[in-house]
Amino acid sequence: MYRAILVPLQEPTEVAPLVRFAANLLDPDGEIRVLHVIPTTKLPEAAREWRSSVHLVVPAHEAGAALDVKVDPEVRASTDVPGAILDSAETHGVDAILLTLRGDRRSRNPFVGHTATGVLHHAHTSVLVLNRLALAADRVPRILVPTFRRDPSATTMALAEELSVRAGGIPVITLALGTEARDEGFSPEDEEQSSRGVPIVRKRSFLPSSIVGRRHRLPELILQAAARERYGLLLVGEESDHLAAGPLLTRRFLETLFRAAPCPVLALRH
Repeated sequence: MYRAILVPLQEPTEVAPLVRFAANLLDPDGEIRVLHVIPTTKLPEAAREWRSSVHLVVPAHEAGAALDVKVDPEVRASTDVPGAILDSAETHGVDAILLTLRGDRRSRNPFVGHTATGVLHHAHTSVLVLNRLALAADRVPRILVPTFRRDPSATTMALAEELSVRAGGIPVITLALGTEARDEGFSPEDEEQSSRGVPIVRKRSFLPSSIVGRRHRLPELILQAAARERYGLLLVGEESDHLAAGPLLTRRFLETLFRAAPCPVLALRH
């Protein structure tokens, strides 16, 4: 699906899972670029971190070799972590950026707070954000795609279908969460099969407009709908015009969703 994916890395424990997940999204002969940003340019801290980067670079090479996937490493020192990620993405012309979101706003982890916001809002390419359970999951029984529109975006559905095909054709369930007035005339459930043979079940859940309009309740509503379908991989796509309230995939939204989700979650901003 992607010709080249940029994977910012910060922790050695994330290297193999992130490379493995990225490899599952690559086109044939695609490549992964792993990037470690040292969040300081001061000596001796930068030099010490630069030497320690071997614990990220070597495992990335080993993970790529095990999957027969090309992995190119890069290490940068910069106090502007999101800027370094975005610059690397543009310099190398990648199709997507894949990263994790961990900790809270007080964490020293540079992939929390302004970094996540900067990458999500300013990248000129697709951004995929994973929670820890998505990294650990070997296989999921179904892919759930919630949306506050009548249907998810074509890009989100294309990713869901690709993941399904590579997982052996597991079902994709779209969960349209909206008000009865807006969705009048739509059947509550519809089943079909895509051109690639993926079973797609379209479901709708009607909610009071007063609840749907409260942005702080959106992660809760998504997880409630996913619980009714017994969870799976939760694929949340960007919906920039949702209720004219701005982007759905903000740092605060993802932190709330990831903190509460008892299932694998993948967020896609495209």
